Amino acid sequence: MVAFNLDGKIALITGASRGIGESIALTLAEYGATCMLVSRKIEGLQAVQEKIKAKGGVAEVMACNMGELDQIQALFARTKDRFGRLDILVNNAATNPYFGPMLGAPESAWDKTLAVNLKGPFFMIQQAAELMAENGGAIVNVASINAVSPAPMQGIYSITKAGVVAMTKAYAKELAPKNIRVNALLPGLTQTKFTTALIDNQEIYEHILQRIPMQRHAQPEEMAGAVLYLVSDAASFTTGTTIVCDGGVLA
Repeated sequence: MVAFNLDGKIALITGASRGIGESIALTLAEYGATCMLVSRKIEGLQAVQEKIKAKGGVAEVMACNMGELDQIQALFARTKDRFGRLDILVNNAATNPYFGPMLGAPESAWDKTLAVNLKGPFFMIQQAAELMAENGGAIVNVASINAVSPAPMQGIYSITKAGVVAMTKAYAKELAPKNIRVNALLPGLTQTKFTTALIDNQEIYEHILQRIPMQRHAQPEEMAGAVLYLVSDAASFTTGTTIVCDGGVLA
């Protein structure tokens, strides 16, 4: 039988305080994983932690800025001290501080977006590989369909997400001999804090809907099943690939 059971697994999920990250964390915990919940601010994490505990799950929380290497190192030092291992890493945290044309974009927007969306996941995987060296593991990077088809006014964000896909494939090849699988999820338009401005603007939203064959946007929980597959034994021979969940946009 296909095995989605995660009993005994230690999972670290970034950007876990809301949206897609929260849904992923709740799902992995429901299937038995002990979760380390990570976000830039700890307050939102505690609410997710309580939801997991209310269902009998186990979760711990830690604040970490994905753009700061010293904070990433501290995160993995604590994870190693607390659990002694890591089986699952979900790089979900991301930022998109600039909405506008690339011509004239400020350097600060470029630096922040690359630091959080690309530098952070790169060093998260580097650190995770050490903890996964003995037992193997599964890593999922949350990218975006913008990695394949950049969205208007989101050029810098799209560039970083294309980098995430390339990074996923490069790490997949390098880590395969260590029994560490690396894959990526490419969500389409999903109801999150980042997309509220797009969804709430009727003119923009109607324009976006014209590109979505399913004629709607996704809810965060619709992304969690793909991640569950990728981190479970059901995907034991799957690495270096992407799963697109976009309602048919890239079809």
